[in-house]
Amino acid sequence: MNAVDQGNVTYTIEQGIASVEFSHPLSNSLPGKVLAKLADTITTLGEDDAVKVIVVRSAGERAFCAGASFDELVAIDNLETGKVFFSGFANVINACRTCPKLIIGRVQGKAVGGGVGLAAAFDYTLATQHAFVKLSELAVGIGPFVVGPAVERKMGVSAMSQLAINATEWQSAEWGRSKGLYTGVYDTAEAMDEAIDALANRLCQSNPEAMQQLKKIFWQGTEHWDELLAERAEISGQLVLSDFTKQAITKFKAK
Repeated sequence: MNAVDQGNVTYTIEQGIASVEFSHPLSNSLPGKVLAKLADTITTLGEDDAVKVIVVRSAGERAFCAGASFDELVAIDNLETGKVFFSGFANVINACRTCPKLIIGRVQGKAVGGGVGLAAAFDYTLATQHAFVKLSELAVGIGPFVVGPAVERKMGVSAMSQLAINATEWQSAEWGRSKGLYTGVYDTAEAMDEAIDALANRLCQSNPEAMQQLKKIFWQGTEHWDELLAERAEISGQLVLSDFTKQAITKFKAK
Protein backbone atom coordinates (compact mmCIF):
# COMPACT_ATOMS: atom_id res chain seq x y z
CA MET A 1 0.00 0.00 0.00
CA ASN A 2 1.46 3.37 -0.98
CA ALA A 3 1.44 6.40 1.31
CA VAL A 4 -1.51 8.04 -0.46
CA ASP A 5 -3.77 5.10 0.42
CA GLN A 6 -2.67 4.89 4.06
CA GLY A 7 -4.03 6.73 7.08
CA ASN A 8 -7.34 6.67 8.87
CA VAL A 9 -9.82 8.62 10.98
CA THR A 10 -11.65 7.04 13.91
CA TYR A 11 -13.91 8.34 16.65
CA THR A 12 -15.65 7.39 19.85
CA ILE A 13 -18.50 9.02 21.76
CA GLU A 14 -18.56 8.74 25.53
CA GLN A 15 -20.76 10.74 27.91
CA GLY A 16 -21.26 13.52 25.37
CA ILE A 17 -17.59 13.81 24.37
CA ALA A 18 -16.67 12.80 20.82
CA SER A 19 -12.97 11.95 20.48
CA VAL A 20 -11.73 12.05 16.88
CA GLU A 21 -8.29 10.69 15.97
CA PHE A 22 -6.57 10.91 12.59
CA SER A 23 -3.45 8.92 11.81
CA HIS A 24 -0.88 8.29 9.11
CA PRO A 25 2.44 6.43 9.35
CA LEU A 26 4.31 9.41 7.84
CA SER A 27 4.09 11.74 10.84
CA ASN A 28 0.29 12.02 10.51
CA SER A 29 0.49 13.63 7.08
CA LEU A 30 -2.81 14.22 5.31
CA PRO A 31 -3.56 12.62 1.95
CA GLY A 32 -6.84 13.49 0.28
CA LYS A 33 -8.70 10.42 1.56
CA VAL A 34 -7.85 11.23 5.19
CA LEU A 35 -8.81 14.89 4.72
CA ALA A 36 -12.18 13.90 3.28
CA LYS A 37 -12.90 11.46 6.10
CA LEU A 38 -11.86 13.99 8.73
CA ALA A 39 -14.16 16.68 7.29
CA ASP A 40 -17.05 14.21 7.02
CA THR A 41 -16.51 12.96 10.58
CA ILE A 42 -16.54 16.46 12.08
CA THR A 43 -19.69 17.32 10.12
CA THR A 44 -21.45 14.12 11.18
CA LEU A 45 -20.58 14.57 14.85
CA GLY A 46 -21.75 18.15 14.71
CA GLU A 47 -25.20 16.88 13.73
CA ASP A 48 -25.32 14.17 16.40
CA ASP A 49 -27.47 15.12 19.41
CA ALA A 50 -25.49 12.69 21.58
CA VAL A 51 -22.38 14.86 21.11
CA LYS A 52 -21.90 17.95 23.29
CA VAL A 53 -18.24 18.69 22.54
CA ILE A 54 -15.62 17.36 20.11
CA VAL A 55 -11.94 16.67 20.82
CA VAL A 56 -9.65 16.24 17.79
CA ARG A 57 -6.27 14.55 18.17
CA SER A 58 -3.72 12.64 16.12
CA ALA A 59 -2.01 9.34 16.79
CA GLY A 60 1.46 8.94 18.27
CA GLU A 61 3.57 10.95 20.66
CA ARG A 62 5.70 13.52 18.86
CA ALA A 63 4.19 14.55 15.51
CA PHE A 64 0.77 16.17 15.49
CA CYS A 65 0.57 16.62 11.72
CA ALA A 66 3.12 16.85 8.92
CA GLY A 67 0.67 18.62 6.61
CA ALA A 68 0.07 17.70 2.98
CA SER A 69 1.10 14.32 1.61
CA PHE A 70 4.17 14.92 -0.54
CA ASP A 71 3.53 11.71 -2.49
CA GLU A 72 0.13 13.05 -3.52
CA LEU A 73 1.50 16.52 -4.27
CA VAL A 74 4.14 15.16 -6.64
CA ALA A 75 1.53 13.10 -8.50
CA ILE A 76 -0.73 16.08 -9.28
CA ASP A 77 -0.59 16.68 -13.04
CA ASN A 78 -3.51 19.01 -13.81
CA LEU A 79 -5.25 22.02 -12.29
CA GLU A 80 -8.49 20.23 -11.43
CA THR A 81 -6.69 17.50 -9.49
CA GLY A 82 -4.62 20.10 -7.68
CA LYS A 83 -7.66 22.14 -6.78
CA VAL A 84 -9.46 19.04 -5.48
CA PHE A 85 -6.50 18.08 -3.30
CA PHE A 86 -6.09 21.50 -1.71
CA SER A 87 -9.85 21.76 -1.31
CA GLY A 88 -9.47 18.86 1.13
CA PHE A 89 -7.82 21.22 3.61
CA ALA A 90 -10.47 23.85 2.88
CA ASN A 91 -13.20 21.32 3.59
CA VAL A 92 -11.73 20.39 6.98
CA ILE A 93 -11.35 24.03 8.00
CA ASN A 94 -14.89 24.81 6.87
CA ALA A 95 -16.22 21.73 8.67
CA CYS A 96 -14.64 23.01 11.89
CA ARG A 97 -15.97 26.52 11.20
CA THR A 98 -19.56 25.47 10.57
CA CYS A 99 -19.76 22.66 13.13
CA PRO A 100 -22.29 23.74 15.79
CA LYS A 101 -20.27 22.04 18.54
CA LEU A 102 -17.17 23.50 20.17
CA ILE A 103 -14.00 21.71 19.07
CA ILE A 104 -11.03 21.24 21.39
CA GLY A 105 -7.71 20.53 19.69
CA ARG A 106 -5.03 18.30 21.21
CA VAL A 107 -1.57 19.04 19.75
CA GLN A 108 1.01 16.70 21.26
CA GLY A 109 3.87 17.39 18.84
CA LYS A 110 5.12 19.28 15.82
CA ALA A 111 2.64 20.81 13.40
CA VAL A 112 3.65 21.68 9.83
CA GLY A 113 1.69 23.48 7.11
CA GLY A 114 -1.81 22.07 7.09
CA GLY A 115 -1.26 20.87 10.64
CA VAL A 116 -0.92 24.48 11.76
CA GLY A 117 -4.11 25.23 9.85
CA LEU A 118 -5.92 22.49 11.76
CA ALA A 119 -4.69 23.78 15.12
CA ALA A 120 -5.92 27.24 14.15
CA ALA A 121 -9.33 25.97 13.01
CA PHE A 122 -10.14 24.40 16.37
CA ASP A 123 -12.05 26.56 18.83
CA TYR A 124 -9.75 25.91 21.78
CA THR A 125 -6.35 24.29 21.31
CA LEU A 126 -4.06 22.86 23.97
CA ALA A 127 -0.52 21.64 23.34
CA THR A 128 2.63 20.22 24.85
CA GLN A 129 6.04 21.86 24.87
CA HIS A 130 6.92 19.68 21.86
CA ALA A 131 4.26 21.30 19.66
CA PHE A 132 6.59 23.43 17.52
CA VAL A 133 5.04 25.00 14.41
CA LYS A 134 6.19 25.78 10.89
CA LEU A 135 4.43 26.90 7.70
CA SER A 136 6.78 25.25 5.20
CA GLU A 137 4.75 25.79 2.03
CA LEU A 138 6.88 28.59 0.55
CA ALA A 139 9.95 26.39 0.93
CA VAL A 140 8.42 23.90 -1.50
CA GLY A 141 7.22 26.48 -4.00
CA ILE A 142 3.62 26.93 -2.91
CA GLY A 143 2.39 29.06 0.01
CA PRO A 144 -0.06 28.68 2.90
CA PHE A 145 -2.95 29.99 0.84
CA VAL A 146 -5.71 27.65 2.01
CA VAL A 147 -4.78 27.51 5.70
CA GLY A 148 -3.77 31.17 5.78
CA PRO A 149 -7.21 32.60 6.66
CA ALA A 150 -7.56 30.23 9.64
CA VAL A 151 -4.05 30.98 10.88
CA GLU A 152 -4.50 34.73 10.39
CA ARG A 153 -7.84 34.69 12.21
CA LYS A 154 -6.31 32.96 15.22
CA MET A 155 -2.84 34.56 15.35
CA GLY A 156 -3.11 37.82 13.42
CA VAL A 157 -1.48 38.95 10.18
CA SER A 158 1.91 39.62 11.76
CA ALA A 159 2.42 36.16 13.23
CA MET A 160 0.98 34.43 10.17
CA SER A 161 3.30 36.45 7.92
CA GLN A 162 6.28 35.53 10.07
CA LEU A 163 5.51 31.85 9.73
CA ALA A 164 4.73 32.08 6.01
CA ILE A 165 7.86 34.05 5.08
CA ASN A 166 10.37 32.29 7.33
CA ALA A 167 9.20 28.95 6.02
CA THR A 168 12.11 26.78 7.15
CA GLU A 169 12.33 27.84 10.80
CA TRP A 170 10.46 26.20 13.65
CA GLN A 171 8.70 28.35 16.22
CA SER A 172 8.27 27.00 19.73
CA ALA A 173 5.03 25.95 21.34
CA GLU A 174 5.39 28.82 23.79
CA TRP A 175 5.68 31.19 20.83
CA GLY A 176 2.46 29.68 19.50
CA ARG A 177 0.78 30.27 22.85
CA SER A 178 1.95 33.88 22.97
CA LYS A 179 0.45 34.50 19.51
CA GLY A 180 -2.90 32.91 20.35
CA LEU A 181 -2.61 29.62 18.48
CA TYR A 182 -2.50 27.60 21.69
CA THR A 183 -4.51 28.41 24.79
CA GLY A 184 -2.17 26.48 27.04
CA VAL A 185 1.14 24.63 26.77
CA TYR A 186 1.95 21.72 29.08
CA ASP A 187 5.17 19.95 30.00
CA THR A 188 3.70 16.51 29.40
CA ALA A 189 0.95 14.91 27.34
CA GLU A 190 -0.53 13.58 30.57
CA ALA A 191 -0.94 17.09 31.99
CA MET A 192 -2.43 18.30 28.71
CA ASP A 193 -4.90 15.40 28.64
CA GLU A 194 -6.00 16.12 32.20
CA ALA A 195 -6.74 19.71 31.20
CA ILE A 196 -8.61 18.60 28.08
CA ASP A 197 -10.69 16.07 30.01
CA ALA A 198 -11.58 18.64 32.66
CA LEU A 199 -12.59 21.24 30.09
CA ALA A 200 -14.56 18.79 27.95
CA ASN A 201 -16.48 17.51 30.96
CA ARG A 202 -17.30 21.06 32.08
CA LEU A 203 -18.55 21.91 28.61
CA CYS A 204 -20.77 18.84 28.62
CA GLN A 205 -22.60 20.40 31.56
CA SER A 206 -23.06 23.73 29.76
CA ASN A 207 -26.11 24.83 27.80
CA PRO A 208 -25.77 23.38 24.25
CA GLU A 209 -27.72 26.26 22.74
CA ALA A 210 -25.53 28.83 24.47
CA MET A 211 -22.38 27.10 23.20
CA GLN A 212 -23.78 26.97 19.68
CA GLN A 213 -24.62 30.69 19.74
CA LEU A 214 -21.18 31.50 21.14
CA LYS A 215 -19.53 29.59 18.33
CA LYS A 216 -21.51 31.54 15.75
CA ILE A 217 -20.24 34.75 17.32
CA PHE A 218 -16.65 33.50 17.43
CA TRP A 219 -16.74 32.81 13.68
CA GLN A 220 -18.61 35.93 12.56
CA GLY A 221 -17.09 37.45 9.45
CA THR A 222 -16.07 34.08 7.94
CA GLU A 223 -19.35 33.36 6.15
CA HIS A 224 -17.60 33.83 2.79
CA TRP A 225 -14.95 31.20 3.47
CA ASP A 226 -16.55 28.55 1.24
CA GLU A 227 -15.76 30.77 -1.75
CA LEU A 228 -12.53 32.22 -0.33
CA LEU A 229 -10.90 28.87 0.44
CA ALA A 230 -12.00 27.48 -2.94
CA GLU A 231 -10.19 30.39 -4.61
CA ARG A 232 -7.12 29.77 -2.46
CA ALA A 233 -7.20 26.05 -3.35
CA GLU A 234 -7.10 26.98 -7.02
CA ILE A 235 -4.04 29.18 -6.46
CA SER A 236 -2.22 26.29 -4.76
CA GLY A 237 -3.45 23.85 -7.40
CA GLN A 238 -1.91 26.01 -10.11
CA LEU A 239 1.40 26.53 -8.33
CA VAL A 240 1.91 22.82 -7.62
CA LEU A 241 2.03 22.18 -11.37
CA SER A 242 5.13 24.33 -11.90
CA ASP A 243 8.54 22.75 -12.52
CA PHE A 244 9.91 24.84 -9.67
CA THR A 245 7.48 23.33 -7.18
CA LYS A 246 7.86 19.77 -8.49
CA GLN A 247 11.63 20.00 -8.09
CA ALA A 248 11.38 21.64 -4.67
CA ILE A 249 9.05 18.94 -3.35
CA THR A 250 11.29 16.18 -4.72
CA LYS A 251 14.32 17.72 -2.97
CA PHE A 252 12.34 18.13 0.24
CA LYS A 253 11.26 14.48 0.17
CA ALA A 254 14.88 13.37 -0.29
CA LYS A 255 16.05 15.05 2.93
